[in-house]
Amino acid sequence: MKTGSYILRRILYMIPVLLALSFVIFLIIEAIPGDPAQIMLGQHATPEALERMRHSLGLDQPWLTRYSLFLGRLLKGDLGTSILSGRSVISELAEKAPATLELSLFALFIAVTLGTVAGFISAWKQNSLFDYISMFSSLVGVSIPIYWLGFMLIILFSLTLGWLPTGGRISAVIDFRSATGFLLFDAMASGNWSVAADAARHLVLPSICLATVPMAIIARMTRSSMLETLNQDYIRTARAKGVRILRLLCVHAFKNASIPVVTVVGLQFGYLMGGAILTETVFSWPGIGRWLLDGILGRDFPVIAGGTLFVASFFVLVNLVVDVLYVFLDPRIRY
Repeated sequence: MKTGSYILRRILYMIPVLLALSFVIFLIIEAIPGDPAQIMLGQHATPEALERMRHSLGLDQPWLTRYSLFLGRLLKGDLGTSILSGRSVISELAEKAPATLELSLFALFIAVTLGTVAGFISAWKQNSLFDYISMFSSLVGVSIPIYWLGFMLIILFSLTLGWLPTGGRISAVIDFRSATGFLLFDAMASGNWSVAADAARHLVLPSICLATVPMAIIARMTRSSMLETLNQDYIRTARAKGVRILRLLCVHAFKNASIPVVTVVGLQFGYLMGGAILTETVFSWPGIGRWLLDGILGRDFPVIAGGTLFVASFFVLVNLVVDVLYVFLDPRIRY
């Protein structure tokens, strides 16, 4: 019962957060220079046509009224219509989101696997050669600009060695329709292994590029948390009782050290969704990041609002999942 009430409270906390997000995003959109009516009708539109368009869009209303209309459409699941394409923003978002989610999930898998292992071994072998190399590599990983790393990976593995494609989700010669938008998973589910292999090859470089910064942060957090846990009295007691080192590290130490690591992983997953703009642009990945960038460059206000709200809401949802995981990692949190 206490676990259920804790989770319910966390869900209720999301309501004012999402309302605040919608308000902040509305204010940001209002501050962007440009006239949506002018963009939609073109530079040669007459003043009368511009006035009619502004009235139909509600641009002649006070900002509070416009926010009420904006919030009302959000509650109905209506994110508006794209100025550039003329399509529903929600339909475009449904097409772009699976690509970004697929890329982010693979990048998160790489970051969590390599980062956790590196941090775990570094804490176990503190001040060893592996520890120095691992921490130096993580420092480099945090410092390298994503767009520069992306170009270097393309030059080395695509243009020089010819091992991997330069960008996109799948080769142009392959005709494959994905039912859910998750290209690799759909290809594997249908048993089309040649398409799955091609999609996996296209995922390698952007996933590595996107995973670099989260992997470095997770490695450093894992090492720091493990070192703090290994210095606890109960760990020294377990070691004095002759508990095997592998069991001591994996069962006793890592479980208690995992709470800050889970927090960082959750935050990094949220950042991956928002930080995919540069990676998707460099690798021509048709996801939310590139779609948002096109919307910003084209002053497509509904796309900017819808894409930003989706990424921000996803970040809030990930934090909710992390809060729920705390209960199972440390039951004391529920009280």
